[in-house]
Formats: sequence, structure tokens, C-alpha cells
Amino acid sequence: MAPRVVSMEADGGSRGNPGPAGYGAVVRDPETGEVLAERSESLGTATNNVAEYQGLIAGLTAAAELGAAEVDVRMDSKLVVEQMCGRWQIKHPGLRPLAAQAAALVGRFTAVRFSWIPREQNRHADALANAAMDAAAGRAPATAAPGRPAATAATEQPAGQPVTSSDPATAPASWEPRPTFTATRLILVRHGETPYTEQRRYSGRGDVPLSERGRAQARATGARVAELAPSVAAVLSSPLSRCTATAASIAEALGDVPVRTEDDLIECDFGQWEGRTFAEVRQQWPGEMDAWLASPRIAPPDGESFTHVAERANRVITGLLTAYPGETVVVVSHVSPIKLVLRDALAAGDGFLHRLFLDAAGISVLDMWPDGGVAVRTVNDTAHLASLD
Repeated sequence: MAPRVVSMEADGGSRGNPGPAGYGAVVRDPETGEVLAERSESLGTATNNVAEYQGLIAGLTAAAELGAAEVDVRMDSKLVVEQMCGRWQIKHPGLRPLAAQAAALVGRFTAVRFSWIPREQNRHADALANAAMDAAAGRAPATAAPGRPAATAATEQPAGQPVTSSDPATAPASWEPRPTFTATRLILVRHGETPYTEQRRYSGRGDVPLSERGRAQARATGARVAELAPSVAAVLSSPLSRCTATAASIAEALGDVPVRTEDDLIECDFGQWEGRTFAEVRQQWPGEMDAWLASPRIAPPDGESFTHVAERANRVITGLLTAYPGETVVVVSHVSPIKLVLRDALAAGDGFLHRLFLDAAGISVLDMWPDGGVAVRTVNDTAHLASLD
């Protein structure tokens, strides 16, 4: 009989942060303490937090395989516990896909409860993680889990071989093609043109409607999206009219799929720069503009930083991966949220934000898998607009 409730302890770490990394996870019967499952794996080069999240994912996967309905998760990582409880924001882009994967696993259970424990109460998982780190560093494990032989990591590097580097923002690197039917496909669409687009003005929270050309672009975009994805599970839109009008044209082309507005998809708040041309801002706020261009943490005067925009855009993406596994979703938004989603998908630096150009009504397509894998298939496709020129 499958256990209804299990307790799960998980840990992860690296020697160097980043450095040779590994995780350990233990699933127990909460009444007897009997070990029901163990998981341990080396990760090559990664950070402490990435390893901790991987331990959580492995433990939840093991609990699901046992058929558990409820899980009591116990970890000595304050960061992971608080982020999974929604009390702390996930600021590091490398952790967001892992948190999304963990959240998807949580959704498979009737209930999952997270609690922080001191490290000394997490010795079993800690020992498994240390054994995996030893394997990642290419040396024999020095410790073993209490009452258990030393664990052998699943991806152990041979002694004397260099540790393979891996990007913590993605699943383990591979050139092997992935099956697209297991991915959630996101079709990201920038809204059609507005008068501000042509005049090269900052257009943030102001509700500037589509121009006549923008409406034609929206219709052409709808036809193109229908070609790309005849079956769409949902159409989401920023609440501003330039996006809802674009989304309406797409939904009509798809057979009147309902459009749902999402406040977190709204454009960046440009504060005092709203409605001004780029040249005007450069002339009146040269120092502020230089600072803004240099860091996504800097906001325009009385405005919003790109860091904050990224946080809310990530909330949307995380929710879509949980709600629509293996399905296609159309997201109609603005330049800033779409650029930030693409930046994280490509594991790019912040300079990417000022080097990528997104046209009005341009289409970008990416696939996202439950294990954190990402494939960016199209960026700023505008071929469907050629007949309008």
C-alpha cells in the first residue's frame, strides 16, 4: 500500500560556490522513521542554491514515485523553504526554472508542507550530498549516511578527469533533441504599433491604443499564430488596450479562444520618462539614463526597475508551466517583459536587454520542459508583416 503521508529531508551544496556540487534526499515514514527512498547525485559545477533545489526536486520526485499524497519537506536551506512558501522573491534567474519545476511537482500532491530545520537535524541528507560532492570533485566519498554505506553519485566524474561545467539556469546540458509534446510552448507576441511606437516615445503604463497600422499588424499576427499553433490552450494579455486589442485579433483567428488579462504582463513603469522621446530623456536626464542603461536594478525617476519587471514576468511564466504542461499558450505583452523572459531563457547577461530589438507585432517562440530545459525556437519573427509595408 502506498504511504499517504511521508516526510522528506533534502540538502545540497558545492565546494567553492560555484564548485563541485551534489545533492542528497531521504524519504521516510513519519511515524517509524524508516527510510523509504534515497536519492543522491553529483552535478558537476554548480552553486549551493542550485544543488539545494535539485535535492528538493529529487526528493519530491521520489515521494511521487512512492505514491504519497502528502509530503512534509524539511530542509536546512532557509532560502529554498522561504521561496517555496512564497515569502521570499526568487531574484536569481538561475533558480527560477528550478523553482518552477519544484512547484510543478508540489502540484501533484494533495498537500506539501515546508519547514526549516537546523543542519544537525538534516544529517542523513547532508551526508548523501557530501558523498555526491566528493564524486563531483573526483575523489572517494569521505563520509556515509548514518547506518548506510557511502552513496555513489549517479553522474560521478572519473578520478583525475576535469569536472564538467554546467549552467545552473538550465537542466543538464545536452545536444539530444527533446520531444516537443512534453514541453509547454510559449508564443510571445509584442502588441501592434501605436502612435508612440512611430514617434519613438517611452510607452509604459499609459494606455495608448493601437494605430490603424497597429490594428492591421494585429490581424496579420493572428493569422500567423494560427498557422504556428492551430490548437492553443490559452491567450493571456497585458491589461493595456494595445495588448488586449492585439490579443483579441489572435483569439479570433484561433476560433475565439477566450482572452485572460494578467496584470503582471503590463509594461515597465517609466515614471517621469513616460510619453517623452528617447532624445528628450537623454537631454534632460543624462546621468539617470546612463545609470539605467548600466543596471537593471536602477529605475527611471518615479518608475520601475527591470529587476522588478522580471520578477512579475517570471511569476506569470511559472504559473503557466504549472497550469498548462505540454500545451501551447499565447502571451501578448510589451517590449520589457518579453525581453526579460527571453534573457532568462537564453541565460544571457543584462547587456542583452539593450541589444535585442523587438518589433511591434513580432513573435518569439520558446519551449520549456518540466526539468528546467528551455529551447528558444524563434525570436522577433516579423515575416507575417511584410505585406503591410
